[in-house]
Amino acid sequence: MAKEDKKDFNAMLRDSKDMPKFQTITDQKSIEKYGGSNMYFAPPMDYDRVMKRIPYGKVITVGKIREYFAERSGADFTEPVTAGIFVSIAAWASHQRPDDKTPYWRTLKADGELNGKYPGGVEAQKAKLEAEGHTIIQKGRKNIRYYVKDYEKVLFDLNHAGSQRWSTD
Repeated sequence: MAKEDKKDFNAMLRDSKDMPKFQTITDQKSIEKYGGSNMYFAPPMDYDRVMKRIPYGKVITVGKIREYFAERSGADFTEPVTAGIFVSIAAWASHQRPDDKTPYWRTLKADGELNGKYPGGVEAQKAKLEAEGHTIIQKGRKNIRYYVKDYEKVLFDLNHAGSQRWSTD
């Protein structure tokens, strides 16, 4: 991932891109898939703030973060593509900072899957999660993927984690 070394991810993290914002979608398939037409876009920094709240030994999924933002903003759902991009930006920004680290390795993809787009790839995330006591399992023979075993049992509940500010103002 040589390209990542040339980018300033902390600048990307601070660029709100006119977010937060809402958009009404009209595509019926998308409305059915996401459960409504009111879509929320959270800025990159909000993902970083939430990811910093995940304590040692706990994990969260990008989907749970998206649900949290939708609920807090009153939207039907949070836009999924930017969510994935902004989680990766938060990870790389943390990797580039000498301090104020974000424990990005605790943020998983759907079904507890490890994220190969993080700094150091799946192997680095696997090592960090195992160091926190998680068991990593491998699935697949050709398209090998890694997952936190029984991740549901150690999911961090953002809604019952105190009333920390979650959005930029």
